[in-house]
Amino acid sequence: MTTRGIAFLNQKRVAYEVVKYDHKEKGAEFAARAVGFALAQTLKTLVVALDGSRHVLVVMPGDRQVCMKKVAAACSAKRAAMADTATAERLTGYLVGGISPFGVKKGLPVVMDAAAALYDQVMINAGRRGIMVKLAPSDIVRTLGALVADVAA
Repeated sequence: MTTRGIAFLNQKRVAYEVVKYDHKEKGAEFAARAVGFALAQTLKTLVVALDGSRHVLVVMPGDRQVCMKKVAAACSAKRAAMADTATAERLTGYLVGGISPFGVKKGLPVVMDAAAALYDQVMINAGRRGIMVKLAPSDIVRTLGALVADVAA
């Protein structure tokens, strides 16, 4: 089974492992439990609005909360806020609970929390609920040109 996210990784020749699970709840906590992977290494992808007019994807470890002030500062914006569900789904082309930073419809900048970069392997959504990919966080940074910054509360 392929997704736009998996197709993107194939195109970029990124090494990854597909991990499937029975998606019964949204969220990194459920996904981590379902696949038996550490919550700190199970990443979530959030869509954040900057100054009300532009958007960025924020990739966070599942055990951390995003600090909007830090996101705004990292992106040279005055303010940041979570995008609403309809906006997140329109910009990414993915359903909430299945948003991947790979293969999004609109080329959105990516900010990855510095804590996520500390691991050899992480899991992140592949673009469909119940499908994740395990890969090196350095590949996320490299393929997406992600900014690595401390954006956790």
